[in-house]
Amino acid sequence: MKRWPARVSDARDVCAGLLFLGFGGVALSLAGGYSVGTTMRMGAGYFPLLIGTVLSALGVLILLRGLAFSSEQVGLGGLFSVRAGLSIIGSVVAFALLLPSLGLALATLVMTLLSGLARRKPSFKELTVLGSVLGGFSALVFTWALGLNLPVLPV
Repeated sequence: MKRWPARVSDARDVCAGLLFLGFGGVALSLAGGYSVGTTMRMGAGYFPLLIGTVLSALGVLILLRGLAFSSEQVGLGGLFSVRAGLSIIGSVVAFALLLPSLGLALATLVMTLLSGLARRKPSFKELTVLGSVLGGFSALVFTWALGLNLPVLPV
């Protein structure tokens, strides 16, 4: 019989589960200040209550999976990577800086290429195709469908 606290099988799942539980708890606490209403006549607290409940339930499931049901051992040392963190943060900063001059499509392509450097062996062909599709899709959604005033290509 296992005794608690259980050994951590996958630290990534434990951290993700705690993150989901934290966001779910914040949503549930925010929902407490508003009237919930009914399903037919939803109040202001209905949606935060629903989202908080779903996030908390997912957090519990992911946390339990990370504590007991993972087949691989992943410690906290393998959880954080400086290269991956800098790559993701750098890609977001580059997107924000390049959007006005390059436009949405090309800035999204650059962001995808830079964030792909977070992988151990990035495939630039795959990242280029993905970035192009994402750039085109985002241009269609944000400028054409939603009518936002964003430059699509360089001016």
